[in-house]
Amino acid sequence: MKKLSLLFLALASLVTLKAQWVDDPVSNTSIANCNKNAAEVYVSTDVSTGDTYVQWHYQGENGWSPWLQRLDFNGVPQWPADGIHVTTPDFATWSPGYAMTAVNGGVVTVFRTLGPHHWAVKINADGTFPWGEHGMVLFDGEGGGRSEVIAGDDGGVWALGTDMDSTFLQYVNADGTLRPKTTIKDPAKKCTNGVMIPAEDGVFVVYAKQTLQGYTNYNKEIHVAGYDKNGEQVFPETLLFGLQTVGASYVHYAIPDSKGGGYVYQFHNAIGGVYNTYVTHFDENGTPTISDLNGIAVHSPDYGNYYTNAYATIDPKSNDIIIAYLQKDAGSQSQHRVYVNRITESGEKPWGDGIMVADYTGRSYSDIHVDANNAVEGFVVTFGTSQGSIEAVGYDLDGNLLWNTTMSSTSYNKTISDNTAGFHYGQNIVAWINSDDGGVYAQNISWDGTMGVVTPPAPVICDPPTNFEGEGVYHQETLSTWVTLSWTAPETLPLHYNLYCDGISKEVIEIGPESTSYFAESVPYLENIFRLTAVYEHCESEYALTPDGDDYVIITDYDAIPEMETEEIVTITGIYNIKGQLINTKDINELTPGTYAIIGVTSLGKTIVKKVLK
Repeated sequence: MKKLSLLFLALASLVTLKAQWVDDPVSNTSIANCNKNAAEVYVSTDVSTGDTYVQWHYQGENGWSPWLQRLDFNGVPQWPADGIHVTTPDFATWSPGYAMTAVNGGVVTVFRTLGPHHWAVKINADGTFPWGEHGMVLFDGEGGGRSEVIAGDDGGVWALGTDMDSTFLQYVNADGTLRPKTTIKDPAKKCTNGVMIPAEDGVFVVYAKQTLQGYTNYNKEIHVAGYDKNGEQVFPETLLFGLQTVGASYVHYAIPDSKGGGYVYQFHNAIGGVYNTYVTHFDENGTPTISDLNGIAVHSPDYGNYYTNAYATIDPKSNDIIIAYLQKDAGSQSQHRVYVNRITESGEKPWGDGIMVADYTGRSYSDIHVDANNAVEGFVVTFGTSQGSIEAVGYDLDGNLLWNTTMSSTSYNKTISDNTAGFHYGQNIVAWINSDDGGVYAQNISWDGTMGVVTPPAPVICDPPTNFEGEGVYHQETLSTWVTLSWTAPETLPLHYNLYCDGISKEVIEIGPESTSYFAESVPYLENIFRLTAVYEHCESEYALTPDGDDYVIITDYDAIPEMETEEIVTITGIYNIKGQLINTKDINELTPGTYAIIGVTSLGKTIVKKVLK
């Protein structure tokens, strides 16, 4: 157990120590008192510590401004009872756009002030302001619309803002210094409603290009482009959704997948006049993997119902998107049902028109969220009801129902957080504002559907093999190369190993768990690339690394062919190129420049192989 820090002891008198996760849906966990009209609730967990930050907004002396509270893993507030108030310059009396994310050892909040300017403020876990109490102005003072922020990989954050015409991107280092600003713009169209997902060594920005159509509609298409921390574009602008005429209020959403790419989804009524939610996907290079520029509809078109208010998560095992959404009758929009569906990165829908999570029972639903829990290979759908309750339903990854839990059963109205914390250390957290007393409440839900004290599930062991090495040995008798591979087993033995052979066959060879070597004949006259993973009950490891840090071993048959200067080929019987393909000639002079394997007979009648560089 970690020792309590002196800082924690110093703050103990300011903290409501009695508040902690409860298992009673009637009382829930109280974390702050605020105005009844508060809203804009966000939550985010620092995965390095298990602390969760809750942010909400209500009218203060400087306008509609953010307040924050830090909860430890047990749900105990660590800052003063009513949180820390961000007292940066004056705010508007309405919500101009806020965002918040936990970073290693703290939290960063980004918002637009009355100015209008976008600001970023960081608060350390101990309640101090490392970037100054007022933070810093972003985007050289430009912007003035929506704000977005996501954590970087080094304690810094990516910040994004918009104005009426352009989208602005900037990286803030962990010490608060600013990288160069990037402006995404088009002289003929408005580039707005940007959202971000992380990319390798950078970020993807998904944004709309639109022009006004009439008074309330826009001709809109959605693009993605990749940028590094210095604002340089590293992946070109690519079209994800083709042109649609949509209502001005309809925005799009993006979520990172488990392979470095992402899914994008939006809802509109531009296809056949039917409101539906549409999904597309792009890979780690920003390249679309779904060819239909309309996207994939989460539900078959139904003129009697709308399918909207979607929220998504990623199945880390299959890389599919799991998306929850609301069905509303088109007539009165009063008959509600909650659905969840699965869509692959190629656009397939294994669950057809989805699984109904909650049927219509005379009450409406709202604030739908879904979160994958890879510790037990399942997902949880949470949602609010018109009776004031908050419900959670757990499923396995095949869509089989596991449990139902009422997280809050009180009947007062709740402004539920725009997001959930997501599962970390075996629990997920939802927060809300109580419309009755103005209090800020939160509640955890564990991986098995229980609330209160949570014992995190045992960590999933997914260690790869190490010291992956190999060499090729040439056998003159068979005119072939034999491959020898070796590795060091992980501390916990897997169910088996997968050896990926990237040759002509592209095969995957399953090797027993007790083995630490492999010996086999390779494809003749070819450069072979081998990769090795360990397969456990719940996961497959990353590729094994060589002593030099590579995640592959290359063995070239040509390198194994010995030099035979004393013997010459007098009759050529076959010529192969580096791809292992037989060349339709026996005349070396007809070959184009490259490396070849020449099979032939010597003057003594012996068949040999020679490596030739033409």
